[in-house]
Amino acid sequence: MEAVQETALPLPLLRRGKVRDLYELDAQRLLMVATDRISAFDVVLPQPIPGKGIILTQLSLFWFRYFADFVPNHVLEEDPTELPLLRPYAELLRGRALVVRRAEPIPVECVARGYLAGSAWREYQQCGSVAGIPLPPGLRLGSPLPTVLFTPARKVLQGHDENLTFAQLEAELGSALAHRLRELTVELYRRAAEYCRQRGLILVDTKLEFGYAPDGQLLLIDELLTPDSSRFWLAEEYEAKGMAVDMDKQFVRDYLERIGWNKQPPAPHLPPEVIEQTRQRYCEALRRLVPQTRVPCDG
Repeated sequence: MEAVQETALPLPLLRRGKVRDLYELDAQRLLMVATDRISAFDVVLPQPIPGKGIILTQLSLFWFRYFADFVPNHVLEEDPTELPLLRPYAELLRGRALVVRRAEPIPVECVARGYLAGSAWREYQQCGSVAGIPLPPGLRLGSPLPTVLFTPARKVLQGHDENLTFAQLEAELGSALAHRLRELTVELYRRAAEYCRQRGLILVDTKLEFGYAPDGQLLLIDELLTPDSSRFWLAEEYEAKGMAVDMDKQFVRDYLERIGWNKQPPAPHLPPEVIEQTRQRYCEALRRLVPQTRVPCDG
């Protein structure tokens, strides 16, 4: 499969993010295209992961449908290639693009954590807490947390997102919205973690994004519970050996850490074996979570 690094469609380009190209269709609708770009430490890497954008889109679609009765989302059309303007681009867009409602994003990443990993582990080692929340002593890397933690972060245009305490979140967004975001994030994590465990994966943590539709409705937006926005571990390896076998972007981060990259652009090139093993991990997450969806992991 040929990788899609960037798109150029005959529509106004609103934003080219780390992974998604966002176009304007009209005053109410946007076209969101997931490319195969991959980022690490907030830097886009020079090489894409072939088929990654399709995997992200199909996983997000599955979860948006799964939770549709619990919280509304921004998806309007699952197959934009039905639109006459986009039919000439069907081969490029099929499976990786969605028509979504225009929404005003809430500038906060809503993170739920069920296990001690990543930046949470580093903070715990230094302070005995995660996002300022004290935790019991003696926890180890990969330990399940006593309860699901909500650890929001302020989104910034350049650089790393800034962690927020819940009190800071209340001050920025108001108490009612802060409590609603925490409630939704924790419950979505719990329900998703149960589903993942039934399919042999541990949902370690995930980040969600919300926004307001023009009518004021709170929506789930962007992507949902993908290997780009979540950590997934193989349950059998974790339970049998206590090993964290990553089915997500952590595999790329670990490689970049091993080679000593300073996490500043330009990013180093990934060797072919890292690209392929990353693709296989994303495919395995898709196979386990949505077994009826095969493309682009066949062959």
